[in-house]
Amino acid sequence: MTVLILTSPEDVTADLVVAALHDRGTPVVRLDPADLPGEVSMSAEYVRGDVRGYLSVQERMVSMDSVRSIWIRRPGTPGAGAAEQSEWLTAEAGAALYGALRCVRARWMNHPAAAAQARYKPWQLFTAHHSGFAVPATLITTFPQAAREFAEQHPQLVVKSVSGTHPGDPPMALPTTLVAPDADFSAVAAGPTLLQQYIPKAADIRLTCVGTGLFAARKKSGPDQVDGRFGSPEDADWEPVEPPVRIARSVREYMAAAGLAYGAFDFAEDTDGTWWFLECNQGGQFGFVELATGQPITAAIADWLAGCQDSRTPHGEP
Repeated sequence: MTVLILTSPEDVTADLVVAALHDRGTPVVRLDPADLPGEVSMSAEYVRGDVRGYLSVQERMVSMDSVRSIWIRRPGTPGAGAAEQSEWLTAEAGAALYGALRCVRARWMNHPAAAAQARYKPWQLFTAHHSGFAVPATLITTFPQAAREFAEQHPQLVVKSVSGTHPGDPPMALPTTLVAPDADFSAVAAGPTLLQQYIPKAADIRLTCVGTGLFAARKKSGPDQVDGRFGSPEDADWEPVEPPVRIARSVREYMAAAGLAYGAFDFAEDTDGTWWFLECNQGGQFGFVELATGQPITAAIADWLAGCQDSRTPHGEP
């Protein structure tokens, strides 16, 4: 049985997993949907109830029936590599490829439907609450008065992007930013604004969940640090840490509710040791944590894809 990996050629993190799968003797096909049509070809036939599908890349042909698992990492936009690009071609290529793959009885990391839902920050916060996590008080609004009242209840606030998308070109990371005490909230009427209770941090926590395996790492925060991606002490590095039992239980409840096989959770650890849920990135990076801590995340992903690790996520639709 074959592992199918959908990602870009520049994805060095996927290279590590491919190497681990080769070490296990597991057949791997790696392709970028951006190369369909072109370097990637496909065919799917539906006749009298029988379904036969094939993918071809770099002169290698694989039957879709032989696919054991599908890992979606950093795939390009279907049709983006074609000589004649168009929105129509992107829609047709994406519908053909992902539609045909959804007919395969393989398990996904992660299923496109589950991944699409899991990207929504409001849904993440809702599911985190119901999974038992400590979640900072949050408001998403275009009502200036609602923002003012929320600020009165929670004097220390940060503002975040709801989608994580930067309005500029090229895209940039939007840092989480403290809201000034005398902020004028009239501008929230211009677009949905996410305000959240500020959690003074002792450390940032990244917990990577692969199937049923948990890999948690901790990094000390700098004084008054707000966004864990920026401003850490120069000597601070990620160290492995054992997740509390309550957190482990909530992570597994969240993953089951989301229908995910992989998730990268970010927490803020306060001075009392409480882990506050910030987000779960269904496609978050893990290489930097493995490099710093030595935790075998690559091996866990390879085992899951090869079928060596059980998973609570369903086959097909979540």
